[in-house]
Order: sequence, then C-alpha cells, then structure tokens
Amino acid sequence: MEPELGLFAVADGMGGYEGGEVASGIVADTLVDFFTRNEIDADGTWPFAESREHGPLENLVDVALRLANREVVARKQGRLAQMGSTATVAAVRGRRLVVGNIGDSRLYRLRVGALERLTRDDSVAEELLAAGGDVAESWRHCLTKAVGMSSTSRASLRTEAIETGDVYLVCSDGLWEPLGDEAIAKWLAAPVDAACAGLIEAAYAAGSRDNITAVIVAASEDQSRPGRMP
Repeated sequence: MEPELGLFAVADGMGGYEGGEVASGIVADTLVDFFTRNEIDADGTWPFAESREHGPLENLVDVALRLANREVVARKQGRLAQMGSTATVAAVRGRRLVVGNIGDSRLYRLRVGALERLTRDDSVAEELLAAGGDVAESWRHCLTKAVGMSSTSRASLRTEAIETGDVYLVCSDGLWEPLGDEAIAKWLAAPVDAACAGLIEAAYAAGSRDNITAVIVAASEDQSRPGRMP
C-alpha cells in the first residue's frame, strides 16, 4: 500500500511457501518501483507500448502488471518453477479509480450501504458459476490466469468514479472465501481501523486456513493527492 502514489494492491502468492512468497514479493516490488518511476518522470520510456483503447491511468496499471508478470516469469526456475501470484491493484487519481485484476484476489466497494464486487475471479469456479453450474470443492482454487502463469498473462481493467463515503476493500481469497457478502458489508461499515482487524478475525473464526491480506481505503471529501496525474 503506497498512498502517496495512489497505489493500493494485494498479491497472493502460489507455488508452495517459498515460491508464493517470492512471487508475491516480486509483484509488490515491481508495482511500487514502476509507479514511483512514473511519478518521478512521467515521460520516461515504458517497457510495453500503451494501448490506444485505454487512458493514461489505465495504461499505467496495465503496463505495471505486465511488467510484474514478465519479472515473475523470468524467475521461474528450479525450486521456483511453479511459482505465481494473484494481483489486484487499485490506482487512484483524484475522483477516479482504476482496478487491475488477475487471479482471484478481489476488490469490493461499499457505497451507501450496498456492497459490490468490482473484480471478476480468473478461476474455473467463476466460469462454472457464470454458466449456471455447480462448483466442486476440488475446483475452488483452480485459477485460469495468474501473474507468472504465462508470458502473455494480462489483467482485466475497470474504471470507476469515486464518491465521498465509498469504502474499498482489496483482499486475498483467504478473507473473502469464508465470509459472505453480508459479513463483509457489515465490517466495511465500521470505522476503518476496526474494520480491517475485524474482517481478518471473522475470516479465521469462519474457518479460513489461508494467509489473509486485506487493504481498506475510505474516500474522503478531499480526494486530492500530491504528485503527477497521468
């Protein structure tokens, strides 16, 4: 989480303890480094061409995640050959939010008491549910896309307007899977400091056995921030 960069992200590693830790660390470091370099020099050369279909902030998120994917793929050797990571990025500029997602970490928004998920899981389970099918337990953690899974892996992008009072949650599956929307909405309505700890405790109490990462961001009336505006 780098508020001064307008960057909030969760990376949940895969490939065993060591591989998952390395992959998620590469993702986090790459995102922060790329956002920082762009903050210092917005006219610097990017490692991938910008898309004409996207605006500057969308391109910033897209390229940062493509670069993270390239870095993870380059390190997939030996005991790290099976490593990978999910990544969900929330980039904020003024009253604009761009979400980049790959894997099954999620971003939720609570607005005027209504909870909405702003990401779609890249998973077999999500595809089965979308098709109206049942999801067997063995399919719940099978991802169709992740950082490092393929050299061509790309994130899904979504742009939203931020409204005063919005509360955003970026989290790994260790949090959202054992909790339903009702529990998540309840905690996001609490003060931010209490909400994060409360959500994590509730997830473990509900039976989560996974690592849990959660970031909560509340939108204030003054949504300005220092730095460049891509």
